[in-house]
Amino acid sequence: MEVVLTIAGSDSSAGAGIQQDLKTITAHGCYGATVITSITSQNTLGVHASLAVPAGVVASQIDAVLTDLKPAAIKIGMIPNKDVAEAIVEELKPYLQQHPVPVVYDPVMVSTSGFCLMQPDAIKYITTHLFPLCTLITPNLPEAERLGDCLSPYAYLLKGGHADGDVMTDVLHLPDGTKMEYSTERIVTRNLHGTGCTLSSAIASNLALGCNIHDAVSKAKTFVTAAIRRSVDVNIGGGNGPILPD
Repeated sequence: MEVVLTIAGSDSSAGAGIQQDLKTITAHGCYGATVITSITSQNTLGVHASLAVPAGVVASQIDAVLTDLKPAAIKIGMIPNKDVAEAIVEELKPYLQQHPVPVVYDPVMVSTSGFCLMQPDAIKYITTHLFPLCTLITPNLPEAERLGDCLSPYAYLLKGGHADGDVMTDVLHLPDGTKMEYSTERIVTRNLHGTGCTLSSAIASNLALGCNIHDAVSKAKTFVTAAIRRSVDVNIGGGNGPILPD
């Protein structure tokens, strides 16, 4: 069984973050290992508080997993500050030099409810030091606008869910200039919590299972669309409910 490591924040409502990553990884037949970067107090109505895990504890978690479980792919989500970003890079860089496994990074910056999940001092460090370690970066439109030209030298999937219209199109940009589009119908539902986490974890799982980047993204898109359809009429909480991976 392939191991997929997720490095991300904890969501107390279990609709996103580490909890949703584990559901998605398990649904793909992989084994999920975790490194928690931040503890959030949130539900379907929004994020109420967030506490960054000390960088040394983050580093210790990563070391514990990498020295024993040997993941076939790594997904990175919420990075709350520069100290945690540095810990992640310092642990992953030497490991990836010896074990070049795919890394998928979902650059979570602000929650849907508007709560800041990443301190500004982390952004420059991440674009300079973490991006070069990544196989794929998966920003949504607001995140891509904030990152700007920093994305262009790398493979990234620009998610189109924030655009208007009945059709949503994600565009895969490869460093050689190749672009691939993945379009799906917009599904009308209030339950969309965790879509970004689910997509990036699904891509990482597919890469761990041996897919190339195009097939990994295509299969992940199909997986997420099915999860959204499955969740349309589900009532969990009073706000933006979670999607159900399986």
